[in-house]
Amino acid sequence: MMIYFISIFEKIEFLFFNQNRNFIPPTSNSLLMKENVNLELILPVTLASVYEAWLDGQLHSAMTDGEATCSNVEGETYSTWDGYITGTNLKIVPNSLIEQSWRTADFSDSDEDSHLKIEFNEHPDGMKLTLTHTNIPEGQTQYEQGWKENYFEPMTRFFSEYTDF
Repeated sequence: MMIYFISIFEKIEFLFFNQNRNFIPPTSNSLLMKENVNLELILPVTLASVYEAWLDGQLHSAMTDGEATCSNVEGETYSTWDGYITGTNLKIVPNSLIEQSWRTADFSDSDEDSHLKIEFNEHPDGMKLTLTHTNIPEGQTQYEQGWKENYFEPMTRFFSEYTDF
């Protein structure tokens, strides 16, 4: 047990003190605690319709009430909410999974992109969307409410009105 604590102490000492034992504050954003959001939404429509709307600029704009340019191609960029949100499609599995880098105008230049994972699954009442948003800069806790108010609520309205596509 003593060796374990010494090992940890040495690592901490190495990270935060120079050879003269002067404290050096961490500068890497990777040492900061990141925020995460996990949400689910059940909609009474096919998962294909929600998947398609997420990656189609015109449908995405209609379902969120914010201007969007989207792509269904891995490696291509997207922009939503009138340019407030930007990123790149990292992985796309049709009607199943979308993974994107994600950042807003509120991120500083030194912030890493966050990671958005959207899973689409069948559900007895239609489809279930599972949203996992990770690596959000420390202290930016507003995104959970933003997902609910700016995505899930307008999506619920949109898909309850337009179930025929």
